[in-house]
Amino acid sequence: MAAHQVQALLMGGQACVFYGAAEFSRDTDYVLLAEPENLRRLDAALAELQATCIAVPPFHLEYLQRGHAVHFRCQHPDVAGIRIDVMSVLRGVAPFLELWKRRTTVEDPHGERYELLALPDLVQAKKTQRAKDWPMLRRLVEAHYLQHRAAPQSGHAAFWLRELRTPEFLVEATARWMELARELQGSRPLLESALAKARRELELALAEEEQAERDRDRVYWQPLKTELEALRRRAVKARPI
Repeated sequence: MAAHQVQALLMGGQACVFYGAAEFSRDTDYVLLAEPENLRRLDAALAELQATCIAVPPFHLEYLQRGHAVHFRCQHPDVAGIRIDVMSVLRGVAPFLELWKRRTTVEDPHGERYELLALPDLVQAKKTQRAKDWPMLRRLVEAHYLQHRAAPQSGHAAFWLRELRTPEFLVEATARWMELARELQGSRPLLESALAKARRELELALAEEEQAERDRDRVYWQPLKTELEALRRRAVKARPI
C-alpha cells in the first residue's frame, strides 16, 4: 500500500496492536480516500498482492462512497489467505481528508512508516453493533490512559472523560478533572455518576450507553445490508447453471 502511495489509514485489529491494545487479526482494515486516482493506486497494490474481490459489493467507487466495505483475499505467497477490507465512510467519523490530517504515523526500527487512524477516530469507529468491538474499545482507551495519565498532554483529559469505559478510571479521572467533567456532562450524562462515585449507577449507565450506540449502528447499517442482500441475489441469478 505504501509502495503504491495509496492514501489510506490502517484501522481495525492491526491498528489496535500499534496502540497497545493487542488484538490478533488476519484481516487488514483500511479507511481510504475514495477518489478515482487513489483507487487506481489501490488497484495496482491489490494486483501486486494478487488480491481478488470476494463477496459483495464489487470494487466500485459508488459502493465505497455509500458506506459499504469492499473485501479482498490475497493470493501472493507472502500474504496468502489474508483478507483486506477497505472503506471510505465510517459511521459517526469525520470525512477522510480530516482523518488524514490528524492521523498517527508510526515508524518501526527499520524505517518503515505506518499511517494509522488517530486513536479518537479509531475509538469512534469501534462503536459498532458487534459485541466483540466493545471490550477492545475499552482496552484502547484504558491503555492510552495508563500510558499518559502521569503526564497528560493537551486534549487527553477531555478524550478520557468522553471515552473511558472502565468505572474505576472514570471515577479517578472525574475527581482529577472535576471542572472539565462537569462541563462535559451535557454530552455524557454518566459523568454525574462518576463524579458522585456511584459505582453501580455508573456501570448501568455505561451499559445503557453501549446499547444505545449498538442500536444506532444497527439502524445505520440496515439499508446497506438490504442493498447487499439484493446484490447477492442478483449475483446468484447471474451464475451459469
